[in-house]
Amino acid sequence: MTNNDILRRLRYTFNLTDTNMIEIFAAADHVVTPLQVTGWLTKESEAGHVEPSDTEFATFLNGFINTKRGKRDGEQPLPERTLNNNSILMKLRIALNMKADDVIAVLALSGFNLSKHELSAFSRKVDNKHYRVCNDQVLRNFLTGIQLQLRTTVSGE
Repeated sequence: MTNNDILRRLRYTFNLTDTNMIEIFAAADHVVTPLQVTGWLTKESEAGHVEPSDTEFATFLNGFINTKRGKRDGEQPLPERTLNNNSILMKLRIALNMKADDVIAVLALSGFNLSKHELSAFSRKVDNKHYRVCNDQVLRNFLTGIQLQLRTTVSGE
C-alpha cells in the first residue's frame, strides 16, 4: 500500500477535511499547505498527484496520535525516515488506543482472522526470531475493519 492510499483511507474513515489534515500535521509541529494536502490525496492516475515521503507520512501519524490521545510531556518523537507496515500499524494502534483484542476484533470485521501471537510478532524488533513482516493484506484489512466499525450506515439510507 502506498502512503497516499493509506492517507486517503484515513481521511475517509475519520471524515477529515483538508483543514483537519493540516491541523493534524500542526499537532506534530509541522506546517503543510492546502496544496500539499490536495496533492497527497490525489489518485496516482490523476494530474497533481504527489507521493508523501515516509517522513511526511510519519509526521502525519505522529500528529494523529497527538490529536487522538493528546501530546505527551517532554520532547516529541521525531518522525521516522522510513516507514513499513509494521510501524504504520503500531502508530494507528497507539492513536486509536487499541489493545490486541481490539485489533483482532477489527480485523475480524473485515473477515480476516489473526491470532494474538501473530499480531504480537508485528510489534517485535526486526532481529527477534519471532518478528514477522506485516504485509499489505493485513494493513488493508485493518483499515477496512476500522472503516466498517466507524462508518457503518443505517440500512435504507
